[in-house]
Amino acid sequence: MDTITGNSFYFDFEVKLMEYLQTALGDKAISIISFFSAFGEEMFLIAILGYIYWCYDKKFGIYAGTNMVIGIVLNPLVKNIFWRRRPYFDNEAIKCLRPVDSSADIYDIKAQGFSFPSGHSTNSITAYGSISRYKKNNVVRILAFVFSLLVGFSRIVVGVHYPTDVLCGWLLGIVVIFLTPMIIDKFGPQKRWLAFLIIFLVGCLGFFYCKTTDYFSGLGIMGGFFVSVEYEERFVHFESTRNPVFSITRVFGGYALYIALNQVLKIPFNADFLASGTLLSNFVRFLRYFIVAFVCVGLYPHVFKIEKRFKQ
Repeated sequence: MDTITGNSFYFDFEVKLMEYLQTALGDKAISIISFFSAFGEEMFLIAILGYIYWCYDKKFGIYAGTNMVIGIVLNPLVKNIFWRRRPYFDNEAIKCLRPVDSSADIYDIKAQGFSFPSGHSTNSITAYGSISRYKKNNVVRILAFVFSLLVGFSRIVVGVHYPTDVLCGWLLGIVVIFLTPMIIDKFGPQKRWLAFLIIFLVGCLGFFYCKTTDYFSGLGIMGGFFVSVEYEERFVHFESTRNPVFSITRVFGGYALYIALNQVLKIPFNADFLASGTLLSNFVRFLRYFIVAFVCVGLYPHVFKIEKRFKQ
């Protein structure tokens, strides 16, 4: 297994600001601010995308989901170029208050990921920015701005990102939400699959140099999402619903399926192998997330046909 040490580079004002915030803010304030990190994390964003795609508006879900899955791949592609170490690696006064992977050592770069740019910040912009651009509502725009701001600020306060990580994470997300729809529109609805294929193949370049698990998870989700969107359009054709009961069952069912599949697909493999960081273990991780995304986005909507029995 390769040993990754990463690169150290930062501005003095960033360290001083982070030290000041962690010292000046009380434990309760930090706890509240830390909570907002959850709004840029995997499980919360899956719940949002799940509701939009499975229930509210399928077309809207595809639009937001496409931006989001590209963002979760593009971010680690950039991270693995700069290899910037997290702030607490090189500054003892900065505490790591919310590690990316709480089950791993906070100094395990493969598990905790690199620092630049901030993945949470990119995620928040691609998710909430996509919602804002699609809905074109002033209230939604304000909420999207506030949530993205709080997510980024929380990452600085909990000591896992420099301010420049957050700023560049936001910038990367903005690039995604403006550039992706333009690319998809250039190909048109009939050739959307070709746009997906090209984007996926570009994303696969990370296999040659990416070392962190977030890239392989993201690539699997992106590939599974792209395939499942095309599959659903050809073979499923499920209908959106505003029925509260059906919406709740769809979201909770899909959420449970996502979690269960992730665990079941780990069973055939040794835990040490999955954590080894070898090319084969990384490919297994990619394949696992590909299957999970395909099942949840493409196959799971077949179940929605059962609802018709209750409507009759």
